[in-house]
Formats: sequence, C-alpha cells, structure tokens
Amino acid sequence: MAVLEIKKYPEKILKERASPVQEIDDELQRLIDDMIETMYSAPGIGVAAPQVGVSKRLIVADVSLKDEEKTPLIVLINPEIISSEEEIDSEEGCLSLPDYTTHLKRAGRVFVKGLDREGNPVELEGTGLLSRTLQHEIDHLNGMLIIDRISSIKREFFKKRFQKSLLRD
Repeated sequence: MAVLEIKKYPEKILKERASPVQEIDDELQRLIDDMIETMYSAPGIGVAAPQVGVSKRLIVADVSLKDEEKTPLIVLINPEIISSEEEIDSEEGCLSLPDYTTHLKRAGRVFVKGLDREGNPVELEGTGLLSRTLQHEIDHLNGMLIIDRISSIKREFFKKRFQKSLLRD
C-alpha cells in the first residue's frame, strides 16, 4: 500500500467527469487500498479517485473518526445517488482545497447504489455526516468541488484569496 498525492485545486482532473469502472481487477484493488491509506494519512473522511489523479468512478469513506455513530469503511464503485431527502446546512472542507471551509446546503439523507470492492451490488442509506460525505465524494466524480456549490461572489473571493496565496509561496 502507498500514500498517494492528493491533487489540489486547480488541477484539471478535479474538474473532469470520471469514467465508470469497467473491470474489478488486482490493479483496482491496489488503488482501493492506496486510497484508503491516503484517506487515513491525510487525515480525511473520504477520498474520490480523481483526487489521487485517477479518472475512475470510485470512492472510499470512513466517517467513524468524526461521527458518534460507528459506521464501517465504505468502498463504492460507480456510485449513484438514487434519492435524497431533507436539507441541512453545515460547514464543509475538502482535501483538494486545503485550509478552506464553507457552509453548504446538502441533503440530510441520501440513498446510494453502487458496487462493493468485490463487484457485488450494494445500496446504502446515509444520514448526517455520512450523507454529506457521500454527496461530496460523488461530486468529485462529476468534476465538482465545493467552490462550485457556493455563490459567485464567494467563489470570486475564494479565487482572489487563492491567487494571493500563490504569490506568497
């Protein structure tokens, strides 16, 4: 297993729609293991394959470190949100946007389907932090970042702050 580099804004792969996984093979299993190690090392509660430079529809998540509810590690291949309910507003950050957080409205409950790491169909329900994490990681698969979900004024403010940070480095 290896800790992979987490791609940071404005890397191009973060804005691209990821390709569906066609084959579950040893290479994909290694990628899953590396993504899990990368997520824990970051430390984060979720990682999507595009964040580690791979354009595949694959996410890993483990919210048990930040949530009172003990949920198992989740690996989802080709995940899709099939329905959502409620709306919650909460603060969100992203490993690809270090040192940036913002408040976002997201569904408070989602139902997601996909495949587990063995290729078996799975459906799961996420509420609270798990719901937000699943939505966040699936956004990455669709080429969306949290800054794509904020107002244009906030986005311009973010971009100006980002440009200033480049000048300091």
